[in-house]
Amino acid sequence: MSFLTSFLLALGLSMDAFAVSMSSGTTIRPFQLKDALKLAVFFGGFQAIMPVLGWLGGNTVSSFVSDYAPWIAFGLLALIGGKMIYEALYGSPEGKVNSLNYSVLFVLAVATSIDALAVGISFAFLNTPILEPVIIIGCVTFFMSFCGAIMGYRIGHFFENEVEILGGLILIGLGGKILAEHLLWI
Repeated sequence: MSFLTSFLLALGLSMDAFAVSMSSGTTIRPFQLKDALKLAVFFGGFQAIMPVLGWLGGNTVSSFVSDYAPWIAFGLLALIGGKMIYEALYGSPEGKVNSLNYSVLFVLAVATSIDALAVGISFAFLNTPILEPVIIIGCVTFFMSFCGAIMGYRIGHFFENEVEILGGLILIGLGGKILAEHLLWI
């Protein structure tokens, strides 16, 4: 696999993490550089780990992942997006001043990296070496997530609740996109 192909694949895989990081950056108050780094480490790390797990699993989990992964991703993203919208509309102002806890980061990282697991399975089927693409995927996602969190923070104060609602809708939309793509291939 060429570097350009790996980079473009990484860019595509990182878009979900970028959108989630951007919407998360709007809700973190006070925002600190460590918050953007925490998002970037979780998303970049999971985007690098999941293809390895898929590659290692290969044929064993391919039928399970292809059948249920879109539903799992949709459910997780819709749940988190719905919670964001609810908190934007009905939450107290004190509830908006927070930082990301590890359980939320874990769920978001898993939800946005399920497609990377499927990519790893396809690498196994194609006998593609995994090391270079995984490093590229992890680094690109780290960078995109870091930038997304900072951008979310910078524009978030202009729109307050509207951006949080938009972030929730983006998450639900991403889940719907994943599910729609799966249903179109059935």
